[in-house]
Amino acid sequence: MTEIQQHYLLIINGKSAGNPALRDAVEQQRKAGMPITVRSTWEGGDAADFAAQSVELGATRVIACGGDGTVNEVVNGLMRIAHDRRPALGIVPLGSANDFATSLGLPLEPGPALEAAGRLSSSPIDVVRITAQSATEEAISYYINMLTGGFGAEITSSTPKTLKRMLGGGAYSLMGALKAWRHRSYRGTLSWGDQQQEASLLLLALGNGRQSGGGQVLAPRAKLDDGRFDVLLVKDFSSAAELPTLLNELQQFPSEGRFVRYFTANQLSVTTQPDDEPWPLTLDGEARRYERFCVEVVPLALKVLLPEGCLLLTANDRH
Repeated sequence: MTEIQQHYLLIINGKSAGNPALRDAVEQQRKAGMPITVRSTWEGGDAADFAAQSVELGATRVIACGGDGTVNEVVNGLMRIAHDRRPALGIVPLGSANDFATSLGLPLEPGPALEAAGRLSSSPIDVVRITAQSATEEAISYYINMLTGGFGAEITSSTPKTLKRMLGGGAYSLMGALKAWRHRSYRGTLSWGDQQQEASLLLLALGNGRQSGGGQVLAPRAKLDDGRFDVLLVKDFSSAAELPTLLNELQQFPSEGRFVRYFTANQLSVTTQPDDEPWPLTLDGEARRYERFCVEVVPLALKVLLPEGCLLLTANDRH
């Protein structure tokens, strides 16, 4: 059987287009025989458009070169393509946090990351679809790593980009510490399976992957290909005396703790209270605000270039 000749489309966040290590990596891999087409973004939406056009450009593999937000935008573009024609996704991490690439065990430097993209095999993973509803419209988007809502989303969306670049993942922890002194809770009705819960939450996390916000592990048992996402609910606390219990439960991730609840689902919806502001959310680091939204798994919707033995695949579960 003749091996398929791969063709690589590199979609580069425009802010990283002049990265010397990335330019050297592209030149080196081209000399080694890797067919590469490069597209650099100029404005929001470009990465998704380039990914959606990847088949017409002859690409069999689309490499997102950037941070988690760039990866997210590329995924949304790939999801516009019919499943049987959809190219595989690879990642060359160039962001400040690189949560998804880190949790996968991918190389974090441009040269090794691009070299790995040329030799790694692809594995199908789930994609999570979020449908946001308002009185006038319905918007659909996708993510592959993590949705955070409430407190965690506020941290991500409010951390200045310059601070992210200077401190890396530590910027998120710094902003979190600052906000902890003036935190607020988020009220809403959560529905999943045959259950419904009125909640006042400090944090909601829906993880297809395991970490967000620059290395914060919020879904430690998540798998990318199990048809489910892991749900972390952190209830609000009323006094500083309760903080030790909350923090201890965040180390244990109990299925039903005093403040922390951790379980899996394949669909979950949130409706906010009529007099409340929309919830701040982040999808793979991209900020949103929604009053009502529904999240559901699209099983094995996307092939991703993953290291052998990647622990986020069910086949490599060591428990």
